[in-house]
Amino acid sequence: MTRIVPITPEHRDEWECLYAAYAAFYKVEQTPEMRARVWGWLQDPDHEVTGFLVLDDNGKPIALAHFRPFARPLAASTGGFFDDLFVDPAARGSGAAQAIFAAIAEEGRKRGWSVIRWITAEDNYRARSVYDRVGVKTKWVTYDIPL
Repeated sequence: MTRIVPITPEHRDEWECLYAAYAAFYKVEQTPEMRARVWGWLQDPDHEVTGFLVLDDNGKPIALAHFRPFARPLAASTGGFFDDLFVDPAARGSGAAQAIFAAIAEEGRKRGWSVIRWITAEDNYRARSVYDRVGVKTKWVTYDIPL
């Protein structure tokens, strides 16, 4: 049995380990200062980014999720953008990812969001097998303008 909780100050060390592993998975250079900035956002009730952790039976964080609202002008609504999901490799297959999606969907319903949206790497096959069960793959292609 897993439990979903908001990310709070007592989770700092475990969150940092999970988030550093997430960055390493995507081969993204991430410094302690970058993690400190994101941690600050997560602890600031006025910042748009918030998050959940999945705790195992012993209360140890095994997965993290960060999400935020986003405006949907064409739909005249607000959606939820699911920025980051990482499950400790030792906990994969435990149901942690499905539990996080259910918790974020419930949070989105409470906030009146019209959709939960996320992106992933095309070659992230293991995660995509979960995503294909919990969501609907869209026809949209993502582009970036590096600044």
